[in-house]
Amino acid sequence: MSDAAAGTELTTLQPADGATDGGLARQYAYPDALTACWVRANFVTSLDGAATTGGRSGGLGGAGDRALFGLMRELADVVVVGAGTVRTENYSGAQLGAGERAARQDRGQAEVPPIAIVTRSAQLNHDLLVFSHTEIPPLVLTSHNAAIDARTRLSGLAAVHDCSAADPDEVDPHAMVATLAGLGLTRVLTEGGPSLLGTFIAADLLDELCLTIAPFVVGGKAKRVTDSPTEALHRMQRRHVLTDSEGYLYTRYSRAAHEHPQ
Repeated sequence: MSDAAAGTELTTLQPADGATDGGLARQYAYPDALTACWVRANFVTSLDGAATTGGRSGGLGGAGDRALFGLMRELADVVVVGAGTVRTENYSGAQLGAGERAARQDRGQAEVPPIAIVTRSAQLNHDLLVFSHTEIPPLVLTSHNAAIDARTRLSGLAAVHDCSAADPDEVDPHAMVATLAGLGLTRVLTEGGPSLLGTFIAADLLDELCLTIAPFVVGGKAKRVTDSPTEALHRMQRRHVLTDSEGYLYTRYSRAAHEHPQ
């Protein structure tokens, strides 16, 4: 089929230009002057759509993916993760170097972004690394009915926030982002898991998806990057696609800036 018959124009992806720390920081900068949360998700997937290998996402990553993972944490005010991901991926607090801390101070941010754990029950073991290997206490975003007991059980370990709306047994995503905005944490980064990403999508709260496509096929029954009982179709705009010598693709899609509620 000729190009004309195809009815579209295809372009060749070129290697990333100017992929220095400063250049990448500009390419991944959050919108300016946010008054509501801008929710960015960062995930990795195989060529055949697997979000994990061996039950974890780390096996799909490469050097470039790890560099962008660190950069996105540096740029964020808060890193939001589901409790299941905290346990499975053995999460600790964010670890940043001197240069990253200085850049955050220049932007008016705290030196280290807190981890915010989303959990309906707030049943979190005290020996999790997110409590023991961190410079700052994590946030626990939980339901109304779990919050009172959790504040006692996690006293000195975490700041517990009631993020329910109509249902006191559930974490409401709109209440959750409103809580973060109220804390001045508007540059939100979520790293998993699939259920949490599905929640953001279903609630139309996902502003941006940074998806690394790893040059592997996995097969098996691995999960996708998102999992939700509710299907929602939201059009995103391509911002950029980067590549490297290992064959990874680093894609960034977001909603149009004028569509974001301020």
